[in-house]
Amino acid sequence: MFDIQEELKKLPGQPGVYIMHDEADNIIYVGKAINLRNRVRSYFRANIGRGPQIDKMVSLIARFEYIVTDSELEALVLENNLIKEHSPKYNTLLKDDKTYPYIKVTMGEEYPRVLFSRMMKKDHSKYFGPYTSAAAVKDTIELINKLYQLRTCNRNLPKDCGNDRACLNYHIKQCLAPCQGNISKEAYAENVKKALDFLNGSYQATLKELEKKMQQASDDLEFEEAIRYRDLYNSVKQIASKQKITDSDGEDKDVIALASDENDAVVQVFFVRGGKLIGREHFYMTHVSQTPRGQILLDFVKQFYAGTPFIPRELMLQEEIEDVEVIEQWLTKRKGARVYIRVPKIGSKEKLVELAAKNAHLVLSQDKERIRREEGRTIGAAKEIGHLLGLNDVSRMEAYDISNISGFANVGSMVVYEKGKPKRSDYRKFRIKSVTGPDDYACMKEVLTRRFTHGMEEKKELAEKEMDNEFGSFTKFPDLIMMDGGKGQVNIALSVLAELGINIPVCGMVKDDNHRTRGLYFENQEIPIERDSEGFKLITRIQDEAHRFAIEYHRSLRSKSQVKSVLDEIPGVGPARRKALMKHFKSIEEIKSADVETLAKVPEIPEHIAKGIYEFFRKEE
Repeated sequence: MFDIQEELKKLPGQPGVYIMHDEADNIIYVGKAINLRNRVRSYFRANIGRGPQIDKMVSLIARFEYIVTDSELEALVLENNLIKEHSPKYNTLLKDDKTYPYIKVTMGEEYPRVLFSRMMKKDHSKYFGPYTSAAAVKDTIELINKLYQLRTCNRNLPKDCGNDRACLNYHIKQCLAPCQGNISKEAYAENVKKALDFLNGSYQATLKELEKKMQQASDDLEFEEAIRYRDLYNSVKQIASKQKITDSDGEDKDVIALASDENDAVVQVFFVRGGKLIGREHFYMTHVSQTPRGQILLDFVKQFYAGTPFIPRELMLQEEIEDVEVIEQWLTKRKGARVYIRVPKIGSKEKLVELAAKNAHLVLSQDKERIRREEGRTIGAAKEIGHLLGLNDVSRMEAYDISNISGFANVGSMVVYEKGKPKRSDYRKFRIKSVTGPDDYACMKEVLTRRFTHGMEEKKELAEKEMDNEFGSFTKFPDLIMMDGGKGQVNIALSVLAELGINIPVCGMVKDDNHRTRGLYFENQEIPIERDSEGFKLITRIQDEAHRFAIEYHRSLRSKSQVKSVLDEIPGVGPARRKALMKHFKSIEEIKSADVETLAKVPEIPEHIAKGIYEFFRKEE
């Protein structure tokens, strides 16, 4: 039995992280402290105006644990990692799954390339960004390669120089072919330098050079070349016009402000790189009820910059946050250079923060209705189905379907919806092993037996290893099983679960004579559902998705079988030769009509095999 008062006496007066658990041993809060004894004890004193949200959290604490660290900075890093791993209910959380694109120039190579990247590494490359639009990054890279004709291949140069012929890019004048020795290392480096200047925002030299080349080509009556240079000139001007100067000091900085109400918060970030506003992005923060604005900003800074690979030189915040010195120290260590956190009060910087705040308010007000609608058709729809069936929590739903044509290639599908949204990483396909012929009930019994037996075995393996985390879609059991059909399919599922000793609610998605969903079959009765409700629409989506997934799998098996049934019957033709034949001739009909000489032209087909193929199809006739 955990005695909180006794454990409070044992707390050390050192920096570290504390972890609060509820009665079900769920982690409900993670925090850091410069002095664990003082911070953790403060939660269990008489109410000192800490707010109802903290009071509620404290009332749920059944036990706590702590990890001592050498410094407050180490505690900050550990706190971030634990929050990210466990998503505690009472921590303010950054709701973000974005990764930002960068432009990477591989300066560690003798002949550098300009590439698209989702992450920064310490690999001697130069990185530009992050940018908010992947499409814009790809367009910029394409333009740079057209302008400076840099290579895009992954050949090891100069080692592989001359080993193979030049690629298509050389012939369409988008590469100078250093792989053929057509350009010296020094001349190529000069083009790379121009590309770097371009990425740093220096466009005038490039524009002048393009204008000069365009005029020269026109004077020489080379009008196609003149048009090419004109198009490049216009593309560069378009990119140059999009760059908005925001600051004269040319520094990298992020401008951060938020808007919040009783339940939601939106943080707006302006990304300023080299003094230019290159983009903006907004982020939703959850679990913010009655949380002070400064605390929301602090939580955002800690969680966002723990995950982003680029740290700017300066963060400009809307208002003061706690632990500024520790956060600056942490960011400086991550960046490898001094980072400053500032709250501008006057001038252009203060106006930029104000502009970010206005944008945050705009996003919050506009998205409120959209979020409400989205939650209605997902989480709300799942709750509606649960309410209809008398179930308290229907977060994860699994639906199953069988597909075959007259019993040929029986297959089963399992689709998963969590919180009303498809979780495609957990979808599974089953090729039926024990059933031949069109017997959907027997097929479904095999699918469900394999699915839940596999899950139980994985759970047992976890228990033996004393691991409490779940892995794989089979280990995690659903809150509701949805069968594509009525009483018969439901009873099959219930019989499988009974044999395995598993208790999971099962309902059937019943269709009318026109093959349209009309209601749910649950506990021996059909439950009607309003056709215009979000719950009904979700049921229809799940049913259609299970059917689509099964049909798609069956179609792929059927097409493979059709190819194999003809070619694999020919002596000497295995998978490799079958693939070579299909690649060369494109269709079975072309193979059938080919003579021996034509068949033997396929490199993988010797003459005696060609004769065998020719004779095989003539016998069929």
